[in-house]
Amino acid sequence: MIRTAAPDATPHVPTRAGMLLRQSIFVLIAIACLLRLLSPPIALLLGILMAQTLGHPFLRHNKKATTILLQASVVGLGFGMNAYAALEAGRQGILFTIASIFGTLLLGFVVSRLLRVDRKTAHLISCGTAICGGSAIAAVAPVIKASESEVSVALGTIFILNAIALFLFPFIGEQLHLSETQFGLWSAIAIHDTSSVVGAAARYGPHALEVATTVKLARALWIIPVAIGTSLLFRNRGTKISIPYFIGYFIIAMAINTWVPAVAPLRPFVVGAARSGLTLTLFLIGAGLSRKTLRQVGLRPMVQGLILWIVISLAALWMVLSFAQ
Repeated sequence: MIRTAAPDATPHVPTRAGMLLRQSIFVLIAIACLLRLLSPPIALLLGILMAQTLGHPFLRHNKKATTILLQASVVGLGFGMNAYAALEAGRQGILFTIASIFGTLLLGFVVSRLLRVDRKTAHLISCGTAICGGSAIAAVAPVIKASESEVSVALGTIFILNAIALFLFPFIGEQLHLSETQFGLWSAIAIHDTSSVVGAAARYGPHALEVATTVKLARALWIIPVAIGTSLLFRNRGTKISIPYFIGYFIIAMAINTWVPAVAPLRPFVVGAARSGLTLTLFLIGAGLSRKTLRQVGLRPMVQGLILWIVISLAALWMVLSFAQ
């Protein structure tokens, strides 16, 4: 009897030429993002396609690069915003923000119990939906001592829905003839992650971008009280809480743009660089959404995230149609 050789159990290791090809394609797309040859939604889509086919050649550096780029881009956008207009946008959004945060956290608790989602995973998804996506999850995870798999499931759920929102929200806004103020408020409340909020709002219009960025960053400050409340709920007192200090730099940039006229000639270059950085950030987020992450999500956490997202989106849309102009 002829015995066939057992299949190789070792994982496939890409050849040097294959790795070089992947790196070259990745770098070319990154350069196209920086040159703004790609729109934010297309950059995100290309990142997702690369993650599912060729893979991310620099995956271990992706999280840090994404965080730095997003924060730097948001601060850069501050140089294109007026403090008075931002204060007005923040005033309009404060009640929507408070109602949506606490409503989402409460609904997340109820839905997770009905679906029997793991308690820590469910709380991370609820916080990510209620506040600011991946940043909120990253801040709350050490407070509840979440495992790497629980964090991955929550992030995967949020990022998948973010990707859908980046394409879907501008289309819905246009069909409903939302004003830029209305769309900015709606996207800041209903889209999870700051990167996707800014990407969708930038596509809709400059005033929508101003409103959305201001309201979303004001919303991000709720990470602190929610993280403190979480530490009490999970009885993990004394845990270090991650504070989004970059929001302070955004406020400083906005103040400089408003009250220091000398920076006006530099404004187009800084804001342009910030938008390029945001486009690259979305590409990196998509490229980090690997098959492993998608497999980890599972049906129940995704259903929880989807229910929360649909409810908050419809409730926020009703609020902005009813009370915002």
